[in-house]
Amino acid sequence: MSVDPAGFEAHRAYAMSIAYRMLGAVAAAQDVVQDAYLRWHGVHAEVQDPRAYIARIVTRLCLDVLKSARVQREHYVGPWLPEPLVTPFAGPSPLPTTDGQRMLADDISVALLVTLEQLSPLERAAFLLRDVFDLEYAAIADVLERTETACRQLAGRARDHIREKRPRFEATPQAEARLSSAFAQALYSGDMAALTKVLAEDVVVYSDGGGKRKAALRPVLGQANVQRFFDGLRRKRGNVQQLTAVPARINGAPGFVLHDADGLTTLALAINGDAIAAIYIVRNPDKLQHLQAGPP
Repeated sequence: MSVDPAGFEAHRAYAMSIAYRMLGAVAAAQDVVQDAYLRWHGVHAEVQDPRAYIARIVTRLCLDVLKSARVQREHYVGPWLPEPLVTPFAGPSPLPTTDGQRMLADDISVALLVTLEQLSPLERAAFLLRDVFDLEYAAIADVLERTETACRQLAGRARDHIREKRPRFEATPQAEARLSSAFAQALYSGDMAALTKVLAEDVVVYSDGGGKRKAALRPVLGQANVQRFFDGLRRKRGNVQQLTAVPARINGAPGFVLHDADGLTTLALAINGDAIAAIYIVRNPDKLQHLQAGPP
């Protein structure tokens, strides 16, 4: 059966969904999808199952990228966070859906992507293809060039690790809106007591500057330390009124895109129940290039 090369576009969203979750990087995922398209263009007439072919080639390309990226990330300065996916606060999911249904924000959460970073590339691929994209193990075995038994073991190890390490955040839309608003208000006013009221006792801040912009080199743990962290930032910054904070969804979570003379920053809030449990700050300019066009 001959397949029109333009038919790739019908599966581009699916390809991008796999690539971003594998790599945690927007630009790298786009490069992989484009490379997959070029390969598709050369063999499309022989492709019998476009979706399966795209899953296979995109995953294999991502595995190649991860082999080289792993050495770089071992020497990364400070905490590593994925490139943020940003949409307006009330907007839809920033990643294309698969099968016409909305992807759960949980699938692209910063917490999940950070946990995936701790897996081996093959474990990451097996878990995503099975648990997120619902491929059968026979198809996963074809993609990874491993036996079905090996793929089950890879996915099982990944699942166990994620269950153990990955925090779970659940909040109502009302709680998200109220807490994100209170958080911004407290920072603008300098009311650190009000800030503390919206933070969980064991709150943690991860700040990714990649060694290119100032950021905390280690996670900041606990209410008191996080309060001091933001109070110190506010004092160093001076006039916070010159800071523009645009409400946005960052990887499906409530947050802000910050604009000032120093450049762009994204800040995502992970809310658990009625408190902010984790804050993810991306300042590395390399990870914000796709946002340079301006506020969302």
